[in-house]
Amino acid sequence: MDVLYGLHPVEEAVRSGSGRLNRVLLARERGDARLEKLARLCRESGVQLSMEPRDQLTRLARTDAHQGALALMRERSFLALEDLLALPASGHRFFLALDGIEDPHNLGALLRTADGAGLDGVMLPDRRSAPVSATVAKASAGASEHVRIARVTNLVRSLEQMKKANIWVLGLDERGSPDYTDFNFNIDCVLVLGREGAGLHELVKRTCDHLLQIPMAGKVSSLNVSVAGAVVMYEAMRQRRGPAPSPAVSQPNFRPRKGLGS
Repeated sequence: MDVLYGLHPVEEAVRSGSGRLNRVLLARERGDARLEKLARLCRESGVQLSMEPRDQLTRLARTDAHQGALALMRERSFLALEDLLALPASGHRFFLALDGIEDPHNLGALLRTADGAGLDGVMLPDRRSAPVSATVAKASAGASEHVRIARVTNLVRSLEQMKKANIWVLGLDERGSPDYTDFNFNIDCVLVLGREGAGLHELVKRTCDHLLQIPMAGKVSSLNVSVAGAVVMYEAMRQRRGPAPSPAVSQPNFRPRKGLGS
């Protein structure tokens, strides 16, 4: 049984209707409007609810940062890559692939942005990746309960599979070219983000069709991965909502055998 804690994550777990939610526990010592609102939502949604001592929630969450709200969840079932590719799309598809993000706060922040920017799904490798834990759920403000997440055994093979489905593979790299604002995101694509501090693995980098960069005007060479991912995801959303820019990199109507790893 998974544990989820924090007001926003528990509320989003109730709202998601995913079927994973077993029971919600609220601290009986905390009697305020936010907790009462959550209790009312549980009753309206038919979710089993119990009022427990705050110490009981701290014991189950293994932290006192639960804000008086905790949910007991059935184990998450992840999607396969084929499930993501089979999903109907209302426009150009946009996915996120994470190459070795091990900080749960970064993973949570990226899932929150992926949800906010309307991405179609997120790919996580089985190894060298933070688990989708209660810490991730809290950092995502509950967005982890809404985002479609696929676990893949081999990220490079999965990216190659996306290429065969005519999805462009875009890596983010501080030495890449062009600038992300010069790229036309009005295509089916997957954005690949690399490890904290080290960036993309070399084989993953060579698999990308394009390597984009975020220009830096200060002394440091790059942004935190969750910030960098947010910058690019929202630029793509901005472009898709407005007139298409005149890109520095134009995309043909077919995929040639090109790119850094094709």
